[in-house]
Amino acid sequence: MLFSNALIGLREGLEAVLVVSILVAFLVRTERRGALPLVWVGVGVAVALSIGVGALLTWTAATLSFKAQEAFGGIASIVAVVFVTGMIFWMRRAGRTLAAQLRGQLAEALRLGPAAVVAVAFLAVAREGLETAVFFFSSVRSAGGGTVLPLAGFLIGIAIAVLLGWLLYVGAIRVNLSKFFTVTGVLLVFVAAGVLAYGLHDLQEAGILPGLHTLAFDVSAAVPPTSWYGALLKGVLNFSPQTTVLEATVWVGYVVVVLALFLRLHRGAIRPAETRTGKPT
Repeated sequence: MLFSNALIGLREGLEAVLVVSILVAFLVRTERRGALPLVWVGVGVAVALSIGVGALLTWTAATLSFKAQEAFGGIASIVAVVFVTGMIFWMRRAGRTLAAQLRGQLAEALRLGPAAVVAVAFLAVAREGLETAVFFFSSVRSAGGGTVLPLAGFLIGIAIAVLLGWLLYVGAIRVNLSKFFTVTGVLLVFVAAGVLAYGLHDLQEAGILPGLHTLAFDVSAAVPPTSWYGALLKGVLNFSPQTTVLEATVWVGYVVVVLALFLRLHRGAIRPAETRTGKPT
């Protein structure tokens, strides 16, 4: 749980930090520092909303019956996977034009007034925040409760993201963000596949989907859930020693399809540069 949640926190956190740094840098370079408090208000509201959504999901699940909890958790896991999958592909497509888009939106907002500036900052950060809240809830559910590892992982990832973002902003380090988002994107495909499989298992527990007792494999004797390697596989890939046919099929299908599309999109993005320069950039 620690690694996978730290990865989500790092990825989502760095995206949010980069967005904020673009807005701040634009205001500083155009000598409009007076609008900086408005940006921080928008960021603060987005963070508060994300925390509120996470708390609401947790409270709602706690008030439900067992089957209703399983159904609610399963649906939340599927929604989290949709968010994360969309984020992986969105950043790949929009990464190169994101800065220009944000600067254009902020310039227009400055013309319209303070409320528009707050709105631009809020909308720019809220998407990552809401995705993180839903995924965090799903991770807590899959951890089974009674552990702080999901929260610790998210906080570690977000802290690293803030540090990296600040170092990038002041020019202390240089990071190839394209490679960073490619590597983390590949890792997140496997993390999301595990969350999706767990979500479907929840729906099987709730009686919504069939096949709860139709197992693809049972390796609990070789990989005890209480062992360190069982805990590692559970934490990184959401691996279950007792996996149903539906879970295994969906896990493999998601990884094969999404990873192929992601890597194909990545190759398509670097080919124009290879054509222009004669070598990869």
